[in-house]
Amino acid sequence: MFLNALLLALREIRRNLMRSFLTILGIVIGVAAVITMVTLGNGATRMVAEQISSLGSNLLIMRPGQRMGPGSGGAPRFRLADVEAITSQVSGIKAAAPSVQNGATMVAGGENWASSVNGTSNAFFVVGNWVLASGRQFSEEDEKLGRAVCVIGETVRQKLFNAGDPVGSSLRVKNFSCEIIGLLASKGQGAMGMDQDDVVVLPVRTVQRRLTGNRDVSTIMISMKDGEDTDQVMARIRTLMRERRKLSENDEDNFNILDTKQIAQTMSSTIGTITNLLGAVAAVSLLVGGIGIMNVMLVSVTERTREIGIRLAIGALEHEVLLQFLTEAVALSAFGGLVGIALAFFACLALSTLMQMPFLFDPGINILAFAFSAAIGVLFGYMPARRAASLDPIEALRHE
Repeated sequence: MFLNALLLALREIRRNLMRSFLTILGIVIGVAAVITMVTLGNGATRMVAEQISSLGSNLLIMRPGQRMGPGSGGAPRFRLADVEAITSQVSGIKAAAPSVQNGATMVAGGENWASSVNGTSNAFFVVGNWVLASGRQFSEEDEKLGRAVCVIGETVRQKLFNAGDPVGSSLRVKNFSCEIIGLLASKGQGAMGMDQDDVVVLPVRTVQRRLTGNRDVSTIMISMKDGEDTDQVMARIRTLMRERRKLSENDEDNFNILDTKQIAQTMSSTIGTITNLLGAVAAVSLLVGGIGIMNVMLVSVTERTREIGIRLAIGALEHEVLLQFLTEAVALSAFGGLVGIALAFFACLALSTLMQMPFLFDPGINILAFAFSAAIGVLFGYMPARRAASLDPIEALRHE
């Protein structure tokens, strides 16, 4: 009986193809919009997590002041001795690297490029999961004596040396020249759209002596060992730094420690909330599509009143007529759901490539959207089907 009702429904849909297409357009747009929003949201969440994790493994960032951001609110900066104390006295630490950043114009040959100079130590390569594409890291003498040597990122290489190997060449940084001893393997875009490859790394003492003119360390980057409890490690660091900065029990911290995992979780949660909101807004068009299906089915019942009367007169039961029109409504909405899924797939594929984010196919949201579209057919198709089944055969036969 169901197969017969399905065949009748498909025949009726084929008889009015243009009307059927316009009827399911709302369902197609609704399903496509919901799937596209959720898929792109999942891709954005994954991209943010990958970009933040590319900054380093189990990374903590410590800066002076009570809040993260530019400026320290008058709080004293760190010293290299603080970095050494954290490395030697705090358990669970893999490496701690000082960071003294300064913008500068680089000149090599006939080319120049404004980039970021980062004064640090060899621990920087461990903390940030950096790999050298060629050359070497700093030697012990380079760091201790503050020699004019540097390791550059891929972006700096492309801007100043094109496709050539820069190792062994000279690079002018502001008013002094340094020897390029290494080239960092490319990492690409980082968090907040930052180009991680646009960097020149020098020994921290070199930057302090030749660029900043002081012994301040603006940031300490700390990498924890795998399996360590983040809260406990942060508590140990906080206790040590309060002692070193001579803070009493009543004094507030004049430094802050940020866990990059918390950033990833916060941003992922925000993106998830926005994705759900956009998905809910897009789902409204599914309801609009359902109203369109109900409207067309009511028109169809009116047009086919004599056909319904003949079927009832020759012995068709009310539930058979009900099933026929309900099947037609569900077939329309389900077909719209399938078209919407196909449209969303290609739209997500194109937009993911255009926006350079991962394309994450989620079977769950596709199945849910299809099931919801079929449910729309049942919900909005029942009333017209009920109306058709309740027609009086004699009155139906008299209908012109």
